[in-house]
Amino acid sequence: MSLKLGEDTPLMTQYRDIKSRHAGSILFFRMGDFYEMFFDDAELGARVLGITLTARGDGVPLAGVPVKAAAEYLRQLVAAGHRVAICEQVEDPKLAKGIVRREVVETVTPGALLQDGWLAGTRNNWIVAAAGTGLAAIDLSTGEFVLERIDPDALGDALQRYGPAEVVVPVGTGLSGNWLRTEREQWEFDAPLAGDELARRFQLAGLDGLGITSDDAPAVGAAGALLRYLAELQPGGLPHLGRPTVRRSDAHLWLDEMTRRNLELVEPLLAGNENATLLRTIDRTVTPMGGRLLRQWMLSPLRDVAGAEARLDAVETALRKGSARQRLREALDGVRDLERLAGRAAAGRATPRELGALRDSFVRLPEVGHALAELVTPERDGRLAACQQELDPLGDLATLLARGLIDRPPATLADGGVIREGYDAELDELCGLRDGGKQTIAAIQQRERDRTGIASLKVGFNKVFGYFLEITHAHRDRVPADYERRQTLAGAERYVTPELKDYEARVLGAEEHIARREAELFGALRTAVGDAIARVQRTARVLAQLDVWTALAEVAESHRYVRPALHDGFGLTMKASRHPVIERLMPREAFMPNDVVFSETERVLLVTGPNMAGKSTILRQIGLCVVLAQLGSFIPADEARIGLVDRLFTRVGASDNLARGQSTFMVEMAETSAILHSASMRSLVLLDEIGRGTSTYDGVAIAWAVSEHLHDNVGCKTMFATHYHELMQLPEKLQHARNYNVLVREAGDRVVFLHRLAPGGTDRSYGVHVAELAGLPNAVVKRAREVLLRLEGEHRVVPGAPAPAPDPGQLALFADPLPHPVVDDLKALDLNAMTPIEALNRLVELQRKAAGSGR
Repeated sequence: MSLKLGEDTPLMTQYRDIKSRHAGSILFFRMGDFYEMFFDDAELGARVLGITLTARGDGVPLAGVPVKAAAEYLRQLVAAGHRVAICEQVEDPKLAKGIVRREVVETVTPGALLQDGWLAGTRNNWIVAAAGTGLAAIDLSTGEFVLERIDPDALGDALQRYGPAEVVVPVGTGLSGNWLRTEREQWEFDAPLAGDELARRFQLAGLDGLGITSDDAPAVGAAGALLRYLAELQPGGLPHLGRPTVRRSDAHLWLDEMTRRNLELVEPLLAGNENATLLRTIDRTVTPMGGRLLRQWMLSPLRDVAGAEARLDAVETALRKGSARQRLREALDGVRDLERLAGRAAAGRATPRELGALRDSFVRLPEVGHALAELVTPERDGRLAACQQELDPLGDLATLLARGLIDRPPATLADGGVIREGYDAELDELCGLRDGGKQTIAAIQQRERDRTGIASLKVGFNKVFGYFLEITHAHRDRVPADYERRQTLAGAERYVTPELKDYEARVLGAEEHIARREAELFGALRTAVGDAIARVQRTARVLAQLDVWTALAEVAESHRYVRPALHDGFGLTMKASRHPVIERLMPREAFMPNDVVFSETERVLLVTGPNMAGKSTILRQIGLCVVLAQLGSFIPADEARIGLVDRLFTRVGASDNLARGQSTFMVEMAETSAILHSASMRSLVLLDEIGRGTSTYDGVAIAWAVSEHLHDNVGCKTMFATHYHELMQLPEKLQHARNYNVLVREAGDRVVFLHRLAPGGTDRSYGVHVAELAGLPNAVVKRAREVLLRLEGEHRVVPGAPAPAPDPGQLALFADPLPHPVVDDLKALDLNAMTPIEALNRLVELQRKAAGSGR
């Protein structure tokens, strides 16, 4: 839509000027009681919001929303991924000469939200800047600030881990994924320039005090671009932004998108099945801060034994001291989101009700401190003792807010009645004028009667003349000299006195003065909280940790979790381990636990068994238990010794990516390739059915080669679940590979799945039985059994000679029994000296020879 329309009006000239400086945003242009949108913004806004699109008299498209209801419309636009620039009238229209002056006071984007109720309480709202090997992330709602160096090839995984609402990148940067992207000039990512800005912001001589080294320069550059962008969005500044923390890749177990998805850590594979996630299973936190911290720990577990053990110490203490734990959780329950509420106060956004929530939360902190003191054994509980030292009860703020605010503050300051009586003498006097008018008038009336001796004197009021003293003509000679005549009536005169004038001025302006004074007092309270933002944030971090540790202790107690013994070695042993999610969704006694052992002599475990036997469940439960252990949680097992892993790869299930033109098999191979290129000796690789997306021999060959590579070249802990019974030969060739199977029991035509992992392989898949359980028609199941028996006995279904030789590029699956000369050739082969590929090629030659013999 061209902006030529309306160009001759001063209003449109002003609009175009402001819009040109915010071209990437929908402009909410304040006009009286409405925010108006014009031109393309109007068309977009009307479509997204479902409101009427109209036009001005000059043809300019127009759509507007009421100022009082703007918050909900803003929320809808931001949720749809749009930026909105709020353009306010910054001068009183009554005093304006010409067009009212307007300015953009804030730009709201998905990544820069401070509004109450727009964000999920238990997850961060990150905005991330990335360039090269540097990444910076800020949650504007909490003030959290993170710097991280990343592998440039792992940017997608890093973004998936943060799940940002918005991504800031240099102009021209290619970025995969469905992210809201904001491009900035390349110079804004300059590390030295950004370093100076960080040092100034946090009043430091250098960045050493933040734990930042020269190796972190790319992340510092990203931080500079991000801060500059946020400063434009928030002209009022970022007073609540905390000091940045630096995440080191060697300190965390990084989980790629594939693994997070397959393990269903925080998001379910199937929409609407939220109870299937590990986070939902173990999240017993009672505060929003604790919920967010648990999510962060789950997505980035530790690789440091000492750090994970310190967390486990805290959980064990909370588990052992049950009464103190319960008292602490009761004290925490009811503490509101201190980080976000205090951040809004620092930004000048907090409402009276939000300050009331802060006050009510601060009041609970002494009880938190008392309960924590019961929990802590200083010589044993390092993390808990540190929390005890860092916990600031914020008593001064609690007292101030309790004195200043009424018990139940209103939602907005405009509702009035925010400040408690007795807090401010001036406000009390104004409220007295407003609420005690009758008593004051009666007092003035009685005083003037006593003074003049006129018993009939009375005080009255009308809208024209205001307050007056009315005296009948019979008492005209008693009127004092300081009375000023205001109105003459047929039988009386009306007067005013200086005292009555003063009272009238005060009463008539009382509401306005009350609103002004309340705003001043409330602003001072809000500023006091904002000035203490660092203290509040520090206490919020302490409360979050206490919440997570006590929540994990609750889970451990109620679900019989045990503390894992962590070490830096290779071995991983779990006795009677269980799947933490599945056992919650089924009767406890119905879940079959399993032992798992990885060692340097048995590091590749090949698991065969039928569908529905539980192979995928066993793979997932191993991965989930490792994640739990390394985030600092007890795990569902009877006993566990876990050597910490540096990477966890879990490839379970099949999917395609048609949007990128990738088939299921292509996705499977791409994910497998990523594992083979990224895994190290300290990694844990859990694979399910690699190679099944192609022909049988292709699949066997790929699975065989992948297993060999993981065994010979990587040397990591690997569990490979497969239907390819040919792979059971691998332990004959690979020294550190072992066969396992998931047991079944046959009873006539029935098969019972025991879900028990046992040594040794199996040569049956029981696929027809599973098909029967799935509800295939009886006739189909019966025919499938007939075909299976014939294939197992004769290797052919159709009687007679085989079909003509297949195309050399496609190997036939079945052949007639080989003629005698071919059998001789087979006997002459040295299978132990052949690779799987050589064996397959030789098999093709033998098949051709058999077909050519005509026998």
